[in-house]
Amino acid sequence: MQDTVAETGQTDRLENFPISFFAMVMGLMGLSLALHAGSVPWPGLARASEAVLWIAVAVFAGIAALYALKALRHPGAVAWEWNHPVRIAFFPAVSISLLLIATGLIASKPAAAHVVWWVGVAGQAVLTLAVVSGWIGHRSFQVGHLTPAWFIPAVGNVIVPVAGVPLGHPEVSWLFFSAGLIFWVILLTLVFNRLVFHDPVPARLFPTLVILIAPPAVAYLAWVQLIGGLDPFARVMLNAAYVFAALVAIQAPQLFRLPFALSFWALSFPIAALAIASFRHGALADSPAHVRIGTAALALLAAVVVGLLWRTARAALRGEICRPE
Repeated sequence: MQDTVAETGQTDRLENFPISFFAMVMGLMGLSLALHAGSVPWPGLARASEAVLWIAVAVFAGIAALYALKALRHPGAVAWEWNHPVRIAFFPAVSISLLLIATGLIASKPAAAHVVWWVGVAGQAVLTLAVVSGWIGHRSFQVGHLTPAWFIPAVGNVIVPVAGVPLGHPEVSWLFFSAGLIFWVILLTLVFNRLVFHDPVPARLFPTLVILIAPPAVAYLAWVQLIGGLDPFARVMLNAAYVFAALVAIQAPQLFRLPFALSFWALSFPIAALAIASFRHGALADSPAHVRIGTAALALLAAVVVGLLWRTARAALRGEICRPE
C-alpha cells in the first residue's frame, strides 16, 4: 500500500512538472555565455564558462527527458499547459535553450553547434507560429492573462542571429530577427498598456517583469552580429535595455517579499543578456565603463543563479513545486 501511494505521489509530481522548468536552462546558459563574454577582459572566467555550459546541457537533457515522460504518461496535462494563457509562452523556452546551447558550443564544438542550432531554429519557427496562432485564434484571452512572459517567443527569434551569423546563415538570421523585432514592438505596447491601466501582475508572475530587459539586450547582440559592428540603432537597443533595467531595479524590493516560485528563474536570463551586451559593447566601442557595467551585471547574475538553484532545490525537497495550480 505504501509503495502504491509513493508511486502515485511520483506520478502526480510528474503530471504537474511545468514547462517553465526550461527557464532554468536559459538562466544557466545565460550565465555560461556571460562568463564567456566576461573572459575577454577577465581571462580567468573562460574555464567557469565551459563548466557551466556542460552543467546546462545536462540540466536540459534531464528536464527534456522528464517532460517527454510527462507527455507520454499525461498528454492531457501537456494540453492543459498549452491552453493555459500564461504557460503557453514558456514552450519556446525549449527551442531558446537549444539556440543558447548552440551559441555556447561554437568555440569548442562548431559541428555540434551547427546541428543543435538547426534543431533550435526549426523548433523556434514551429513554436512561434503555433503560439502566435494560439494568441490570435479562437481562444478568448483577458487583459490579466498578459504578462512580460509573452516576450519569450519574441526573444527566441532575435537570439537566432547570435549564433546564426558566425555559423554562416545570415539570411535565416535576418528572417528570425525581423519577426522577433516586430513581435517585440507589438507586445511591448500591449504589455505596457496592461501594466499601466489594469490590475498589477499577480505575485507569482511578478518576477517576469525582469523579462522587459531581455528583448532590447538580445536585439543589440543580434544586430551587431548582422551588420558586423556598431551603428546608432545598436546603441538605441543597448540603452533601451539599460532604461528597462533601471525601471525593473526600482521594482526590485518587492521581489524580496514574495514566496519562491519557478517564475523567479525569469530573473536570470535578462540579467545575463544585459551583461553580455555590456561586455560586447565595451569591446566594440573600447569603453571601460561598459566593461564595468558588464562586470557588475555578471556578479549580480552569478549571485542570482546560485540563489535560485538553492531556492529551487529547497522547494523541491519540501514538495513546494510540481503541485497542481
